[in-house]
Amino acid sequence: MASSSHRSHHSHHKAYDNRRLIAKSSSSLSVDSEETWDDEEGVYHGREKDDAIELEALNRQRDDENNEDDDDDDDDEDGGGTRDSTSSLRSPKILYTANEEKVIVRKFDRNLVVFIALMYMLAFLDRSNIGNARIAGMDVDLQTSPPRDYWYTWAIQAFYVTYIGFEWMSLLWHVIPPHVYASLLVLSWGVVASLQAVAPSYPFLISLRALLGMGEAGFTGIPLYLCMFFKRDELAFRTAIFVSAAPLATSFASTLAWLILKLGEAGPITPWRLLFLAEGFPSAIVAVIAWRIVPDSPHTASYLTSREKKIARLRLPNQHQSPTRTTNTGHGVNLREALAVCIDPIAIIPALMLFLTNMAYSSLPVFLPTILEESMGHDRLGAQALSAPPYLVSFFFVLATAKLSDSVRSRSAFLVPFALTSALGYTTLAVSEHLLRLEPASALRYLAVYPAAVGFFCVVVLTVVWNVNNQPSRSRRGAVFAMMQTVGQCGPLLGARLYPRSQSPFYTQGMAVCAAAMLGVAGLALVLRWVLVRRNRALDARRASSYGGRGSRGGDVPGADAGFRYMI
Repeated sequence: MASSSHRSHHSHHKAYDNRRLIAKSSSSLSVDSEETWDDEEGVYHGREKDDAIELEALNRQRDDENNEDDDDDDDDEDGGGTRDSTSSLRSPKILYTANEEKVIVRKFDRNLVVFIALMYMLAFLDRSNIGNARIAGMDVDLQTSPPRDYWYTWAIQAFYVTYIGFEWMSLLWHVIPPHVYASLLVLSWGVVASLQAVAPSYPFLISLRALLGMGEAGFTGIPLYLCMFFKRDELAFRTAIFVSAAPLATSFASTLAWLILKLGEAGPITPWRLLFLAEGFPSAIVAVIAWRIVPDSPHTASYLTSREKKIARLRLPNQHQSPTRTTNTGHGVNLREALAVCIDPIAIIPALMLFLTNMAYSSLPVFLPTILEESMGHDRLGAQALSAPPYLVSFFFVLATAKLSDSVRSRSAFLVPFALTSALGYTTLAVSEHLLRLEPASALRYLAVYPAAVGFFCVVVLTVVWNVNNQPSRSRRGAVFAMMQTVGQCGPLLGARLYPRSQSPFYTQGMAVCAAAMLGVAGLALVLRWVLVRRNRALDARRASSYGGRGSRGGDVPGADAGFRYMI
């Protein structure tokens, strides 16, 4: 009896797996039904069958599934069983090979993702180089009379106030042609960043920082844009490539600042002004290039052949949802789905995680040079040089972590350990003043910066991608991303106040707050994982039951294809 029950259970799961594969394939085929996929040019001649994706095998699986159903059904109308509409796909056409798909992904990596990383590196460079400018003399030159200690904090916060207020611009990637939008964004922040070089006072600089935040706010929608080109299990590594440009930019900024200080000592331009100009103007040049390089969709990518453009669309079935899931605008926006995310814990929890992470992510790069100079005893040039290595190490860790996360299709397995690693680094920095007053204390504090930086950079990437991965439709992805960015980017407002002059030189309170924040991220990630595991189990049970009763073949999650599962 137990054996019979086991075989029945196994049969249902096997049939359900086949059903998922058939449903996905037939959904993909309907996308380009008007296109001709016959082997007219003989491109498959001589290729191995198992190197291609074939309909013939899928139809055979479908027939087996129908036969199993017929055996269990005692009241078939025709005796031979009925065949649903997908059985019309009987011709043994081959869609595309796995190698062709890899070629397309590599082309997107080389031509699109790397260029996006360049743009984001310039954005982060223009955003965070104010920390290097401060110890290069900016604070003294722009100080008002009477002097006010809060000017620098206001300059940092002005950026994030507009950065948060204009987060809605991240949704415009689906409204304005991406090549136009990307060019306008990069040009705007490049011009404003360059104008910081002529700031006569702190109030003027604060105004420019507010404009800089407006220009960079729209660029946060890049993960939504990448969803048009990559699958769910490809997205983390591609997001990591451009997000890792942030630590690379920080290390580059520190090295460049050191060089500019050396060269500017005898030059006609004040070193910190030259720093803003040298790091801001390249963005204006890249904006012109973006007009030609950034494609509006896979179909407009100039580096793909006609056939590759078809494959690029066919491999992403979620980009071609049925009319019932879209509005008349053609942008696939479903207001009901978008509003539903506001009360969904799998959307709310990542937003809180990003808020806590951004307290550390945004504050350390702009304060690290000052911390190195004041609490670790380094001179101005030494502080600039020592700021670079922690972020260079973070760059490689982010790429490796994202690659592994994609390969095992799990986010929490990496996110939690890195959040704890960052918390450990900040805890060491927080207690070093009280426990280590000997000479090696300075070296230990510097080494603790490495796990702190590596941890929060990896957490940012995994949090953003995890949230996008678990939203099946464009409507939900757009809404949840806007909410996550709006809530998450409030973190820097608090982070900018964690290191006041009164806490110098050890800034114990700020370090302790960041340590607690990263511990909170680890706890929230575990809660989110628990929620997603429970939802996947409920989906499996419901689908198995619905299959046994010939239930609906649609997705069990609003806006999702059949077989959708939450990524944990």
